[in-house]
Amino acid sequence: MNSLLETETDVAVSGDRVEIRRLVLVDPVLAEFVGRNGPRERTRVVDRALRIGLMTLANTGVSMSTDVVRAEFERLHERLEQTHARAAEAFEQQLRTTFADGDGRLPRTLEAFLGDEGKLHRLMGELFDPNRREGAMGRLTDLLERYFDGDGSRLAHLLDPTREGSPLHQFRNEVTGEFRSITERIGALESGNRARAEERARGTAKGTDFEDRLEERLAVYARGAGDALERTGAGEGDALRSKKGDFVLTVDPSRTRGADLRVVIEAKDRSMSRRAMAAELTDARENRAAVVAMVVFSPHAAPSGITPFAVVGSDIYAVYDPDANEDVGLEAAVRLARALALLTLREAAGQVDPTAVEEALAEISQQLAAVQGMKARLTSIGSAARDVGAALDLLRAGILRAVRAVEEQLRVADSDDGLTLTA
Repeated sequence: MNSLLETETDVAVSGDRVEIRRLVLVDPVLAEFVGRNGPRERTRVVDRALRIGLMTLANTGVSMSTDVVRAEFERLHERLEQTHARAAEAFEQQLRTTFADGDGRLPRTLEAFLGDEGKLHRLMGELFDPNRREGAMGRLTDLLERYFDGDGSRLAHLLDPTREGSPLHQFRNEVTGEFRSITERIGALESGNRARAEERARGTAKGTDFEDRLEERLAVYARGAGDALERTGAGEGDALRSKKGDFVLTVDPSRTRGADLRVVIEAKDRSMSRRAMAAELTDARENRAAVVAMVVFSPHAAPSGITPFAVVGSDIYAVYDPDANEDVGLEAAVRLARALALLTLREAAGQVDPTAVEEALAEISQQLAAVQGMKARLTSIGSAARDVGAALDLLRAGILRAVRAVEEQLRVADSDDGLTLTA
């Protein structure tokens, strides 16, 4: 390549401008190439040639720098590979030293602690050897024997109520004391009951006690019907010096249109003949100005054939046992006596259906006979007690229903003037 002919060529660079003055290039081939272009095109051709040349020179410098960098990286890569190889070899050697079978430090350590002859095996053997009293099993065995084995154990001492100091000992004493107190109280009650029974059997106290118990029941019936009950056995009546008639039941005036309607009731705790009893009831009815007379016997004094109650002529006989839980007979008898008293009113008598009354009384008699039969069965057949008891409840309801049928005949004023009695 030919050089410039003139050395005065001046190249100036200012910012992004490159200024070339007095540039003469001597090259026949290039001169012919430029000459083939017209005058106007020659400037563009020279400009492109200059640009291409300068860019080529610039790129050649960059290629040289890239080669230098590549060579440095290759040398660095080679050194890193050598370093990694040495590190891998050292790591592998360390792994063999630590984990190699048999000769490694870790297998030797594990074998020393966990092997058949290791420290852990020996320690566990010493702790749980039942023959070593200093071991855990020996101490646990001693502890269990001391607390749970035999009469001398701690547990046996704590649970034995006969040993002083035991928590159950004080409880046993308290329970024993309470039972002793209850026994004494029961004995005292039995003694008192026995003494009262003996007193009642000896004399008038027996009749007085029966009258007291009977008064309690009659008062309940009277309150339920709105009637008034008065105990009159200690006072004289209409007859001169006569005290006959132990109780007087005065029917609710709202049912009698203001009339003084009375039922006299005798309480008998001693036996009497029927003739004597009929005469006494007649006297009692006159003495107390009553329209109906009624006598209530205790079970041992009642004549045969009237249990739990019966209508004898115009009088009513009933039996009441204060110690029994069943008083349906007494209740039915009182309500029937009250109904018969209301029948004596002229206004009521004109509206009563005699047939209905007779049917109700017949049903009462049948129900009472069935009750007596059931009680006999209840006494003789213990295994059927509950069935018989249920049957008695049904019959009791039937008796009271029949009594209500009689009472329905007595509603002479209006439908709101009925009895208020418990069934």
